[in-house]
Amino acid sequence: MTRPASMIRCSGCGHVADPGDTVSPFPFPFRCPLAGTDDVDHVLTRVLNPDAVRFPAAPSGGEANPFVRYRTLMHSYHVATARGISDAGYRDLVTSLDAAVADVDGRGFRVTPFFRSAGLSEALGFAAAGGVWVKDETGNVSGSHKGRHLMGVLIYLTVMAQAGLLDPEDRPDLAIASCGNAALAAAVVARAGGWRLTVFVPPEADPVIAGRLSELQAKVITCPREPGVRGDPAYLRLHEELGRGAVPFTTQGPQNGLAIEGGQTLGYELVTDLAAGPGVLDHLIVQVGGGALASACVQALREAADLGALGRSPRLPRIHTVQTYGAHPLEQAYERVRALLPNTAGPGEPGPGAVRRAMATAAAHRSEFMRPWPEPPRSVATGILDDETYDWRAVVEGMLLTGGRPLVVTEESLVAANELAVTGTGIPVDPTGSAGLGGLMEMRRRGEVGDDDRVAVLFTGVRR
Repeated sequence: MTRPASMIRCSGCGHVADPGDTVSPFPFPFRCPLAGTDDVDHVLTRVLNPDAVRFPAAPSGGEANPFVRYRTLMHSYHVATARGISDAGYRDLVTSLDAAVADVDGRGFRVTPFFRSAGLSEALGFAAAGGVWVKDETGNVSGSHKGRHLMGVLIYLTVMAQAGLLDPEDRPDLAIASCGNAALAAAVVARAGGWRLTVFVPPEADPVIAGRLSELQAKVITCPREPGVRGDPAYLRLHEELGRGAVPFTTQGPQNGLAIEGGQTLGYELVTDLAAGPGVLDHLIVQVGGGALASACVQALREAADLGALGRSPRLPRIHTVQTYGAHPLEQAYERVRALLPNTAGPGEPGPGAVRRAMATAAAHRSEFMRPWPEPPRSVATGILDDETYDWRAVVEGMLLTGGRPLVVTEESLVAANELAVTGTGIPVDPTGSAGLGGLMEMRRRGEVGDDDRVAVLFTGVRR
């Protein structure tokens, strides 16, 4: 049988979401049906067939919409064409949805800027050959990168409806747990698609954001913490809602694997821009809360390498992550996985085989590696305060395979990084969005990033 261009497979147990399988949750292949039945880290992942797809060449005319530019890498595209929707029909579908998003938010999805910041490079003492490159997402839909994740899901749902596999008159509600950018993005995108949305938020959610959610006709439910119950109460309440049939409209891969695919458009843009700019990066530093953004970047870069988009001898940047002392569950999971690896030293360690064996062990025993933060997390960077890093496994593997590491920074560093980000670039980024720069500042202080190194940081959220 011919292998399809893409498929949805659980990276924890190997389950394949087969459209012809009446047992699998088709047409909602978002969460592994075995999730919650054991201690395996079940995450549905879109897997490309490298023999059937190509990484799109940089468009000479400059296709501005990333969901059109990189459509042939999307699972929704392959499902659409297999069900008789033409390439032109798919483009029209995406363009129509994007216009609806623009009607709601005042802007649609466009490739976001990626540039060398002279101000940041000079402030941090880089030489002319090196420097700091910034991927600016503050002007994206709803003011952050989060809409990318959810637009990918909306496109898939719309393809299912156009293919006659969803009844537009009998659709379940969408649901998400978030207190900030993800909730806003979900409300904008859901409103554009005509879907009902329930948002579970903590009591400390910004009232301005809560008001905007109501304006977008989202149903907002406040979820206080309960004594003795570990984990994010909004996330726990989301689980209950999903059990009643709601569709996960989340930015957490374990709940909706296709949310990661939508976020990968950011990584694909980096690959395209690198070819036209610095060529290669030495480091990529990504702030982490639930981990979807970092997971999407890791997977996009690895796919690009597999598809030959990074040249004949692809070299991925060292991928580092940033969390705060207020909550750093990813760093602790990384150290637990790292303890499984042989005690070797040198630039080639640990080898890919050893990493994959360690990650297989971690995937089979999730609770031993990823544990909820024991105390209510607090930080000025509120967007990276998830009790768990839900998409931890792909991120840990990405760091280990590229020689990166998790960084834990102080509140003082986060504040200083945000001040430098705003003054050095003029971009009104918030403390969460500039947290990656705090990690870079820490690495420069320790001498772990050289003067000639090329480093990318992501400015992911606008100051509100």
